[in-house]
Amino acid sequence: MLEINRIYNEDCLEGLKRLDGKSVDLIVTDPPYDVHVELENCSTKISKSVAKAHTELSESNIISGFDEKILDEFMRVMKVPNIYIWCNAKQIPMYLDYFYKKHNCNYDFLFWWKTNAPPLINNKYLTDKKYCLYFRKNGYCHPDNYENGATVYKAPMNKRDKEIWGHPTIKPLPFIETMIKNSSHKGDLILDAFMGSGTTAVAAVNTDRDYIGFEINKKFYNTACKRIEEAKNMRDLHDFLSSKE
Repeated sequence: MLEINRIYNEDCLEGLKRLDGKSVDLIVTDPPYDVHVELENCSTKISKSVAKAHTELSESNIISGFDEKILDEFMRVMKVPNIYIWCNAKQIPMYLDYFYKKHNCNYDFLFWWKTNAPPLINNKYLTDKKYCLYFRKNGYCHPDNYENGATVYKAPMNKRDKEIWGHPTIKPLPFIETMIKNSSHKGDLILDAFMGSGTTAVAAVNTDRDYIGFEINKKFYNTACKRIEEAKNMRDLHDFLSSKE
């Protein structure tokens, strides 16, 4: 059994094999997307910006998909199917085939609506949303208020978080915290197999859950460890001050 409340700098497929079956209460994860961007004409300011962003994503190895055997490991380690999984539009059919058709899970679509999306490019709609699919079968899903039950999270692109933590696809911490509170209990174990800059682990710390995760990129792993340690220190300080009231 792997130690909980830590992340591992390794390939998650290998790491997941060392995790006990039916030991995880909830998965919140953001696997590499399957992205193909055609940039035939990079003469405009906008398209040059898109090309730069695409290069950054490629160099981070987070837009070329992943080994789908990982999904089998997810099913093995969860006590019951209970998983939030970020994706791009191209991946939605694959996830629906696996979790809904193959494993008969219920599902919901959640969206991060970016209120400051960049202008149009390449004859398409605005890139103003990120998809998160929630699959469950007898999983816990009980938002405690109307706001937390909303499937659309409205917030601008989190440029500040990207600058601080150096991850190009970092997700909003408040939205992840809401997912965790909606679909788990205090003390539950939360897994993120693609930890990135550590957002899921920080959200678990902030909501009194345990966590475990993997991140193969050494740079992101080091950032996540630092970020998690800061979150733990802030949580300890909060608990100390609360005890003095």
